[in-house]
Amino acid sequence: MKLQNLKNSKKSTLKFLGLFILLFSFISLTSCRNDDDPADNDFFAGTYNGSISYNDGSTTISKDNGSVFVTKIASGTKYNFRFSDGIPDLNGVEFKKEGDHILVSVGSTATSYIRIDSNDLKILYVADGKTWTANGKR
Repeated sequence: MKLQNLKNSKKSTLKFLGLFILLFSFISLTSCRNDDDPADNDFFAGTYNGSISYNDGSTTISKDNGSVFVTKIASGTKYNFRFSDGIPDLNGVEFKKEGDHILVSVGSTATSYIRIDSNDLKILYVADGKTWTANGKR
């Protein structure tokens, strides 16, 4: 009888844990809406879809329907850009807030223009003979 109660207790605990994980996942996914503003959030993650390209002198990649996954990292002013289609990532790019809802890259040894807001991403980034571009929307 005690063994049966123990099994029922474990099943109840697993059901509760499963429900908790499902609820937490739902809340996490809905908290990253498309209208989130990267300039005003402590944490930001969003995907921008549109044209992307990369050229390093020997390799050229260009896609009209590519994507860039943008994340704001722990420092609060640095962002990572993960490109689709085999394009190398840009990591640790520093930004300053310009206006109410716009971020513009700063302090780089690269020739760069990156502008990001809740709807648009524009990138022209040149460093070490490599060029990244993006023009995307969320």
